[in-house]
Amino acid sequence: MSADTTMTSEPAVAQSNSSLAKAGAWARRAPLLPALIFMIIVTQIPFLATVVISFMNWNAYYPNNRGFAGIDNFKTVLTDVDAREAIIVTILLTVGVVVVSLVLGLAIALLLDRKFRGRSVARTLMITPFLIVPVAAALLWKHALYNAQYGLLNGVLKWVFGDGAPQPDWISDHPLISIIVALVWQWTPFMMLILLAGLQSRPMDVVEAAKIDGASGWQIFTNMTLPHLRQYIELSGLLGAIYIVQNFDAVFTITSGGLGTANLPYYIYETFYSAHNYGTASAAGVIVVIGSIIIATFALRTVLSLFREETR
Repeated sequence: MSADTTMTSEPAVAQSNSSLAKAGAWARRAPLLPALIFMIIVTQIPFLATVVISFMNWNAYYPNNRGFAGIDNFKTVLTDVDAREAIIVTILLTVGVVVVSLVLGLAIALLLDRKFRGRSVARTLMITPFLIVPVAAALLWKHALYNAQYGLLNGVLKWVFGDGAPQPDWISDHPLISIIVALVWQWTPFMMLILLAGLQSRPMDVVEAAKIDGASGWQIFTNMTLPHLRQYIELSGLLGAIYIVQNFDAVFTITSGGLGTANLPYYIYETFYSAHNYGTASAAGVIVVIGSIIIATFALRTVLSLFREETR
């Protein structure tokens, strides 16, 4: 009788423990539910609305012609000459900024990885451009540096070469390069931080052993440092690309999308704000989101591979 009682009580105890575990799990998750619901309302509902509108024929100038358009808006975006040019500009802008920022960020990270007096101050100063509000940074480059009358760049040229120095209009003569330079200045610290973290995670005992064996600095850099930094370079490049693909501030502030510098975000702005074609603008926005998700997927895989290596 006692054995039967014990056998019948074991499932009850297990069920009670399971119920307590579930209650404890919900007690831990319950405080996060309001934040989760808020994030869903703020991010996912507008995105779903954008997806729905992208399949509609919706132009504010023709309110009576609203209806289902299928994939016509996506065809319009992919066949429109302005949209194709915006896609090309977006690719050039993203690739140019990411590549140059990576090279400069790696060079600065290698310098800051050395021990010298004032390294912490130099590191803080190098991070500063990334902390500036994007619109403020774009205004700084447009007026304080690029301006043909009182800009710093032309002032330096005049100071070096005298009164006969050339005074180019940087934005008019080199519009896309002007935007790339401004974004490189702002995003190089981001690349530098990630690469510096990678440099400081190197196994220094192996590096010291290579130096003792007679390896030169270049051999250590090419055969040990770069292979170690490969995933950090991929991560910083992918994360930078996610943000730069969506960049609107620099294009709008420096050139207002003119002179062949309109990228996809600016094309969406023009289609939505000027043409009031909500369907086409939403379709272009969905295309940008899909591109960003593809890049983000590669970035997450890189992050996961970094964590796997750290746990080995």
